[in-house]
Amino acid sequence: MITLVRQSVLPHFGIVAADARVAPLGNGHINDTLLVRWPGGELVLQRINTQVFKQPMALVGNAGMISRHLAVKAAAGQYDLKIVSPHPTLEGQLAIDLGEDGFWRAIAYLPHSHSIEVVQSAQEAELAAKAFGHFARALSDFDATRLEDVIPQFHHLPGRIAALKQAVAADSRHRLAQCRTWVDFVRAQQGLLSELAQVSPQLPLRICHNDTKINNMLFDKRDMSGMAVIDLDTCMKGHLMYDFGDMVRTFCSPEAEDSTALTRVRVRPEIFAAICRGYLAELGEVLTPLEKQSLWLGARVICLMIGVRFLTDHLNGDVYFHIQREGHNLDRAANQFTLYQSLLEQEAPLKACLA
Repeated sequence: MITLVRQSVLPHFGIVAADARVAPLGNGHINDTLLVRWPGGELVLQRINTQVFKQPMALVGNAGMISRHLAVKAAAGQYDLKIVSPHPTLEGQLAIDLGEDGFWRAIAYLPHSHSIEVVQSAQEAELAAKAFGHFARALSDFDATRLEDVIPQFHHLPGRIAALKQAVAADSRHRLAQCRTWVDFVRAQQGLLSELAQVSPQLPLRICHNDTKINNMLFDKRDMSGMAVIDLDTCMKGHLMYDFGDMVRTFCSPEAEDSTALTRVRVRPEIFAAICRGYLAELGEVLTPLEKQSLWLGARVICLMIGVRFLTDHLNGDVYFHIQREGHNLDRAANQFTLYQSLLEQEAPLKACLA
């Protein structure tokens, strides 16, 4: 891939291949991400997975609009984080489509940035939640309907469960026998679907990040202060309870999302409380009363839903999420369902953090 980048991609961004150093960056599940450094600067180069993002121009267009809006807010003193802005091609385009060689875009690289995979302290959790809340607050006056849905019904639990049912019925890779217990577990969560159907239609549409993992918030490694919210690929209209839920999902466990040490996978209440403090410190005046009540629902829905997505991909043959080992997506699914169970077991004290 690096040879392809040097020969076919870098020239479109005005970079001489002989002068550039190219190396993999991060560990995302979907896109291929590279860090490019040359004497004139540095940028992040991404090959967008067009099997997942079937309208990649909509993706880069959404990200461009959000970056411009945040720049206006920053100029007015209303946005304190750094902005990950697009780096256009020599022709002034936000991306370049090379057909079979991929759809590529470049974005600014932020020096001194640092990401983490597992939250180690309540301070880290509160700082990151505050950053995601600050991001949402800055976008609260942006008309969410202006953004295109790059993945329609992305956070639609009934649709995700329907896809699981299809995967179970097909059992195309003959994997059902090894995960039938988890399939039955999902089927038993009908009460959550009913609650979601009642609450969701009453919530206002907001611009949501839709992927508020801890590694999508950058810290400044010089002092570990909050630096930037990154990865705007899934920014679409939706409900903020899902952004809250994804923070709970990715901040609260002391184990990584693919850990097989299920006895250690749990919701740490002190981390959950820190998320509530940080997020509500920024959005307390923005959220409607029902939105605030929905945050607990969002935490449960996201933990269950991502488990359903991992389980579905396992049954389908690992066609969506990158894997590093046999059964990787099944391990991820078991991990997320275990975290979901931990939420239910601690419902009373965790809900009290939102009061």
